Amino acid sequence: MNEYRVKGLSCGHCAQMLEQEIQQLEHGDTTKLSFNSGRLLVDPQINLSKVEHILKSEGAYIDKQPSALPKRIKKPAQAQQHSHGNDHSQHNEHPDHHHEDGHNGHEHSHAPPGHDHSHGHEHEHEHGDEHSDQHDEHGHDHSHSGSNSRMLKLLIFSGAIYVAALLLAGQLNESVIIGMYLFATVISGYTTFIRGVKNLFRLKFNIDTLMSIALIGAIAIGEWKEATLVAVLFGLNELLEGLGMDKARRSMETLLQVAPKEAIRIDNGVETVVPIAALQAGDIVLVKSGQKIPSDGIVTEGKSSVNEAAITGESLPVEKETGESVFGGSINNEGVLRIRIEKAYNDSSLAKILHLVQEAQETKTPTELFINKFAKYYTPLIMIVSAFVILIPPLLLGGDWSKWLYQGLAVLIVGCPCALILSSPIAIVAGITRNARNGILVKGGVFLEQLGKIDTLAFDKTGTLTKGEPHVEQTVVYDEERFYRVVGAVEKSSSHPLAKAVMKEITARGIELAEAEDIQTVTGRGIVAKVDGETYWLGNEKTMEHLSIEGEVRSTIDKLKSEGLTLVLVADTQRILGMFGIADEIREESRQVIAALHRAGIRSTVMLTGDHQQTAEKVAAAVGVSSYFGGLLPEDKVNKIKELSLTGKVAMIGDGINDAPALATAQLGIAMGKGTDSAIETADIVLMQDHLGKLPEAVAVAKQVNRVIRFNIIVSLGLKLIALLLTIPGWLTLWIAILSDMGATIFVTLVSLTVLIQKAKK
Repeated sequence: MNEYRVKGLSCGHCAQMLEQEIQQLEHGDTTKLSFNSGRLLVDPQINLSKVEHILKSEGAYIDKQPSALPKRIKKPAQAQQHSHGNDHSQHNEHPDHHHEDGHNGHEHSHAPPGHDHSHGHEHEHEHGDEHSDQHDEHGHDHSHSGSNSRMLKLLIFSGAIYVAALLLAGQLNESVIIGMYLFATVISGYTTFIRGVKNLFRLKFNIDTLMSIALIGAIAIGEWKEATLVAVLFGLNELLEGLGMDKARRSMETLLQVAPKEAIRIDNGVETVVPIAALQAGDIVLVKSGQKIPSDGIVTEGKSSVNEAAITGESLPVEKETGESVFGGSINNEGVLRIRIEKAYNDSSLAKILHLVQEAQETKTPTELFINKFAKYYTPLIMIVSAFVILIPPLLLGGDWSKWLYQGLAVLIVGCPCALILSSPIAIVAGITRNARNGILVKGGVFLEQLGKIDTLAFDKTGTLTKGEPHVEQTVVYDEERFYRVVGAVEKSSSHPLAKAVMKEITARGIELAEAEDIQTVTGRGIVAKVDGETYWLGNEKTMEHLSIEGEVRSTIDKLKSEGLTLVLVADTQRILGMFGIADEIREESRQVIAALHRAGIRSTVMLTGDHQQTAEKVAAAVGVSSYFGGLLPEDKVNKIKELSLTGKVAMIGDGINDAPALATAQLGIAMGKGTDSAIETADIVLMQDHLGKLPEAVAVAKQVNRVIRFNIIVSLGLKLIALLLTIPGWLTLWIAILSDMGATIFVTLVSLTVLIQKAKK
């Protein structure tokens, strides 16, 4: 599919009708036009000039500037890549393929001949030129803001003429006043009128059609003043409606512009500035102070603090040194880093995030789908109601024709579905954007809506509520002089997770380490080694078979095991020297997060773990979950999720491969961003931090979005209902009708944008 940016879309209903019209063209059946993001996807074989003609009918157009949004370039297995400088005869099979003049260094990705485009593979462009960079930094499109500025000037001018006509009425000739009203009507409403008349001849009913009929009718019955007011206020309504959606789109585009554009690659000691798309795994790049890290990689040289806010939403810098991994899009705060690229940019964490965030704007929630379907029948229904208002009172009740024609025209204006259609998309885009700013990746509006409805959260234990790293929780020492010295000597060269936990404890105590000899590893048990010529055993109980463990030592071992601790015992040939009780460290924020989730309206929090019941009980008590289940295999977790789903709406949170089946089974899957790729791919929402701290806010934002959407629907329908009820006593006027429509649209837009407001933390 070819992708284009479309400007000038100010109405969701109009965008929907444009999409349907383009779909009627040859090769147009797969066309997607998103009002939320202003993105158009069309088959490469479609006649683009016809598409542009259809867009022009609603005042929209294809943006000729390079897009600021990130692109996904297909891998060689999926597409053939070539540079812009290659033989353009290769493009002949794509007669409508669009090229920009004056831009060098593009990369194109074409599907091979015969490829079925209905698969959803996108035909993409990567712009790596200077112009693109300069354009992107502005964060907005000049041509579009220029269009808004022109529209605003016309409205101010027509408004001034309208006010002048009101003030001069009675002082100037009536024909002059009528001329002023007509002139103000033309300059503020001519585009709407032209589109409306065209639609009327095509029997295509939308807001432009309704407004055009209302204008013709008002002028026909001599209501010059109100016809002008309708034109001016409707123009203002369209302007504000477009600006509201633009605000949400620009907020999203600002977020998407965190992607770095260039990188300094080191080839045989020579530094070369290259487009980010040219980087491959294994390349060495230089990142200076203040620059963005181009892609995921490993630090090979240097030490610095790195700001990972673009990925994780965390504002505090993270110290990085040789051997540590870094995210693409992170900012190097000071010093110089040399980084070995582990992933080409398009496979990096940042590229995946930006691509998914962009795609998230395209998805429609159940509420949106219902509203769009409702609006499809709502406009024709309003036209029928208007006809009844015009005809029934004069024909059956002896009413005055001019009065009820006027009332019928007002009903047409009330019938505009714009406020209703805008009830959802601006709030959804704002919610996705705000969560993305906080490092929470919501893969679609439907998942944001679901998150706001969840009442049960199921947590995996390891790596989610706990750090997934063993640490020494209790130490029992019977021989202070030898215990730490022997353990340090035996474990210092081991890479086993338990050994690392033990060495962390010994290092913290500043113990002088001895040297171990004849080290023998006994699989599943422990280690036998010599220190200072004497043999020692280190490991679990099975390693201590040469001893008879009784009395105080036995009771201590049993006590620690009952607390769910894993034991590392140390002994010589005659007795136990001491022991470590090791457990998976509970995250500091887990208890606060669980409490905050309960306050946010989550009815039940459940912990699911493969660990034995004693460990599960201990962790559950420490973090404050409502219930827990231990000893679960991956398939057991799936069954438990299904069981919980019978009594509520369930989300599952995990980070490992073993969590992927449960994440897929739950109504909503939430993954830890530093977890496994399988968990992240399966999940619907990704927390890009290595903790749960942002989860309560994500839930709160989702619930706020759902509240805003419900409120918007009630307001938009409520105002229209009140206006329609005014027709019964004959009180509805054209200016009340347009104000009820414009007021609802502006109010709905402003309320939706409040989702973007983030309160400063105390």
